[in-house]
Amino acid sequence: MAAARVQLLLSGRPESVSFARSVCGLLGAGPGLGPWPIHCGLKRGRLVLSSRPFPGASARLPLQRPPFCPFAALDGRPRVPGAELPTDRGVDLGVAVILQSSDKTVLLTRRARTLSVSPNLWVPPGGHVELEEELLDGGLRELWEECGLHLPQGQFSWVPLGLWESAYPPRLSWGLPKYHHIVLYLLVISQESQQQLQARIQPNPSEVSALMWLTPDVAAAVAATEDGTETPRLLPQDLPPSVLALELEEDGRARPLVLPMSTLLRMIPTMAEGKERVSTGTKFALRLWLQHLGRTPPPCKSAAHLDPGPAKEEWNMDPLPPNQGSGK
Repeated sequence: MAAARVQLLLSGRPESVSFARSVCGLLGAGPGLGPWPIHCGLKRGRLVLSSRPFPGASARLPLQRPPFCPFAALDGRPRVPGAELPTDRGVDLGVAVILQSSDKTVLLTRRARTLSVSPNLWVPPGGHVELEEELLDGGLRELWEECGLHLPQGQFSWVPLGLWESAYPPRLSWGLPKYHHIVLYLLVISQESQQQLQARIQPNPSEVSALMWLTPDVAAAVAATEDGTETPRLLPQDLPPSVLALELEEDGRARPLVLPMSTLLRMIPTMAEGKERVSTGTKFALRLWLQHLGRTPPPCKSAAHLDPGPAKEEWNMDPLPPNQGSGK
């Protein structure tokens, strides 16, 4: 098997995970929607996961997958000839940065329509973690590559929020998955305001077509629309009809974009299409961010399955001080 960056501690030693296997399932996820508490070893260029404490584990984080996760659906199902999944690949490690300004707003970017994977989706900056790369450094590198934004050393702190099992295509009705990741969401808390950060952003038009900053109220409404469930939308009465974003023109300049709230609340369709929406994993990350702020997200089905045992501070490591970040 090719070198994989996600490993599971199942029988006393770290083992790579086959591309076709559900990571949540291997770690003992039940039939519920999760999330499930997982012990993590945040190593250079890799992530070690276990359902039990182990030496070197540095965080206990919630692990979640969508209700329609194709790997969960394929687990235990007989393989159809001609529709086999790769056997020589593992599960890749991704990182995404929830960048919080001093005003307590967070940055989302819209992926370019020309991208072959997840085009037109609103997500936080992120991507693959490279071999021998620290996880924070990978997130800051992606923030620089996508947004042209460098965070000065000593002016931010960070904390891991949670883990998301990601597939693309995201559901079997779209086709067999070609990509399998565990995405680590990192909350990076800047000492700069939204205005200060925005003034320094220079989006890469080959990857980003628009960007916006979400307030906690709008983030709570987006997080309440849980893909793949029949959850009723409990939305505030005073929710604004639109959100102001910035869209990149062909010459690279940014122009104001009035984005209807209905776009942000759009659910994942049953069949593949290119309509813009907020990704399912991003909604999960926004719920975790609201919890970190001390705000209770709107009720949703998965909340009923959350392990009530650990206190909030046990889910995450304490925020790391500014000198723990490389600032790269």
